[in-house]
Amino acid sequence: MKTALAFSEIDAGMLAEVGGKAANLGELARAGLPVPPGWVLTTEAYRRVAEGLETSGDGLAERARRHLLEAPVPDDVRETIVTSYAALGDDVPVAVRSSATAEDLPFASFAGQQDTYLNVVGAEAVVEAVRRCWASLWTDRAVHYRESNGIDHAAVRLAVVVQEMVDARVAGVMFTANPVTGRRREAVIDANPGLGEAVVSGAVNPDRFIVHDGEILERHAGDKRLTIRSVPGGGTERVETAHDGLCLTDGQVRALAELGARVEDHYGAPQDTEWAIDEDGRLWLTQARPITTLYPLPEQTRPGLRVYFSVNVAQGVMGPLTPMGLSAFRLISAGAAGLPGYGPADPLDGAPFMSVSGQRMWLDLTTAVRSRFGRAVLPRMLALGEARTVPVFERLAQDPSLSVVHTSPRPVLRGLRRFARRIHAPSRILLALTRPKEGLAYAARLGEQLDRRLRLPEPATPAQRLDHAEGLLAAAFPAILSIMPMVLTGYGLFALASKLSGVPIADMQDVLRSVPHNPTTEMDLELWHLATRIEPEPFRKEPVAELVRLFEAGKLPPVAQREITAFLDKYGHRGVAEIDLGVPRWSEEPAHILGVLANYLRMDGVADLAPSALFAKGAEAARSAIAHVASEAGRKGRWRAAVVRFGLRRTREFAGLRELPKFYLVKTLAGVRQSMLAVGEHLVGLGVLDSAQDVYFLGFDEARAALDGGDLRAVVAERRETYERESRRRHVPRILLSDGTEPEALAMGAADGAADGALTGTAASAGTVTGVARVVLDPVGAHLEPGEILVCPSTDPGWTPLFLTAGGLVMEMGGAMSHGAVVAREYGIPAVVGVPDATHRITTGQEIEVNGAAGTVTPL
Repeated sequence: MKTALAFSEIDAGMLAEVGGKAANLGELARAGLPVPPGWVLTTEAYRRVAEGLETSGDGLAERARRHLLEAPVPDDVRETIVTSYAALGDDVPVAVRSSATAEDLPFASFAGQQDTYLNVVGAEAVVEAVRRCWASLWTDRAVHYRESNGIDHAAVRLAVVVQEMVDARVAGVMFTANPVTGRRREAVIDANPGLGEAVVSGAVNPDRFIVHDGEILERHAGDKRLTIRSVPGGGTERVETAHDGLCLTDGQVRALAELGARVEDHYGAPQDTEWAIDEDGRLWLTQARPITTLYPLPEQTRPGLRVYFSVNVAQGVMGPLTPMGLSAFRLISAGAAGLPGYGPADPLDGAPFMSVSGQRMWLDLTTAVRSRFGRAVLPRMLALGEARTVPVFERLAQDPSLSVVHTSPRPVLRGLRRFARRIHAPSRILLALTRPKEGLAYAARLGEQLDRRLRLPEPATPAQRLDHAEGLLAAAFPAILSIMPMVLTGYGLFALASKLSGVPIADMQDVLRSVPHNPTTEMDLELWHLATRIEPEPFRKEPVAELVRLFEAGKLPPVAQREITAFLDKYGHRGVAEIDLGVPRWSEEPAHILGVLANYLRMDGVADLAPSALFAKGAEAARSAIAHVASEAGRKGRWRAAVVRFGLRRTREFAGLRELPKFYLVKTLAGVRQSMLAVGEHLVGLGVLDSAQDVYFLGFDEARAALDGGDLRAVVAERRETYERESRRRHVPRILLSDGTEPEALAMGAADGAADGALTGTAASAGTVTGVARVVLDPVGAHLEPGEILVCPSTDPGWTPLFLTAGGLVMEMGGAMSHGAVVAREYGIPAVVGVPDATHRITTGQEIEVNGAAGTVTPL
């Protein structure tokens, strides 16, 4: 192996030998792009110097740096550095840059994690700069960055790039896609006089330019008070300066944007580049790496600008879905699309309005955005479950590129008529109004029918299991959705009562407290009652892992063992991120439930906080609220009072059923999950998979094809890696355009205008509470002291056992009718939802006030 390579010699396939940055420079040089000449010291040199380095244990970063700074540089490596440097000319100033093998990964750029040394002059100075670059692989920030991204320290090596310095008149950074809004092919350029280090390090407010399709959309002059420039003989100096005007001409800005487009086209992905313009006006690329923070674009099957809405965000599942989970939702969406008459030819393809990006589900809302009917109806629907999306939708309606093209409501109305007819909406509404007990009995029978359909006659072949699963999922949505007309009748009567009485809906929220027939709250209360019946030991002493071991071995105290088993028999199909068929259920991994029980058993001596007591108080508050609203209606006429009482009683009878369709859907997914596990075991026997659980990383069509044999282990391994990578994604947009734009980012901060530093969101559950915040990103294993305020990204039913001990709720996602808001109201805990970045702006242990009526969260 060569110890040193010129850029023109580097092949992208040599990544393990030369590191990401060096491989990129090699590709750019071979592609004829303007890269300053230079060479790379390969990772073999680093390996020899780092030999014997222990890459684990306490004090790792400091210990590793000391080892590399004190270890002698092998004679042949030193000779290679000196010879290669001399080949550039006599005492040529160079930049010495680190280039780790883990750099420029699809999910982690490693920008700024290792060190760069500028204007290095002289062979010995270059040798010393190379040594310091090696040591910078072990800076505290680099070690932490690798650990946070799951990268093995022992697997990483460092090459060193030595690059001829550009005597820069002006330099900076250019992103070929807008890193803030996500818009593709929109170059964002930061520029400052002198070396680019001033811009890269954030030491200066640079000039900023935004260019799209050759048009300069924005020119913003920074103060440019600092210039970093080369010093004759080596090194750099920082000079305080004052520059009026812009440091780039329009022609230079357009030339930069054009060069950025060439780099992006070369790599086939948006790039983060560094550049310089020398004293002769020549433009140079000094670095290029992929932009790793952009959200991937959804699959686009129709031309033009499209608008996508995140199903994951709406459902409170921020992580990715497994391939089989996505395949299941394609089948479910196909059944849904068939109701209004728009089903696909092949159900496995999914509905035409469903798309996938970042292993998450997206709905194409373009038709609604570009139709008069959609613009009138969709914001009202979104206001109930995703209030933060409403202003985004309204801004999109003002975009000329999304102007109205569908003016007639007739096609939509025809589809709605077919939809209503196929779920028997008229008869269900009549049932809810006239025979509520029969309506509730119908909802219960639907669950019994589902249980029967889930049972597959044994023995069943793998092919029969796949047939059964596909048929079940395609038919699930139409059957389960037939409950919703009764639910909507209840909420419609709620709105009617507000109109007849003159009492605003916001002041009627107590009517919706502690409603019956909600399977989620029934589950939570049953878990609470279970905690009051079981033996408190070992739950008060043992860690959750030990409780799991005892339970799975059947060695918990007898009552606890029996009661928990019975609970999981009834509710074990539930779990966190339960809409994903590929995710384990509580019955498979009971750690969360056992941890919640341990949390409940810490509530001794706070009987007034007991969920059962709070639920009873909520029911009483609801009765009082109905009486008050009816009294107000009676002031305008006796018949109004009678209608209001009738309507609000129906509201309470049917509002709780809102959670039932999802309860039944999740039970369906859990049943299919178990059946697919048997298919996975069969594929293991055929040698197709290593583990039965691997089947969840296949689609239904792939699982069927695999019954004929083959080897999918490499495919599964790659998909697991992608899934884990997506699980680390910190940000998922709620609305995304097909050009990559995140509309919400365009108006970020508009909702932050509350006084006294309060954070604003959507009022979800009335009441005011002051308490200590507990930020929870994952409910599994979370510990919430009684009265603490739960601050979380979003919730699904897997979170709700935590609500029983929470004093209040703050969520980043959701609207007044989202899952978390509904359950919070039923438990009577103040809640504010749709608070942007709440989990970052609030810290655990901070005292906050939650005003659930005003929709504000105030740090104290």
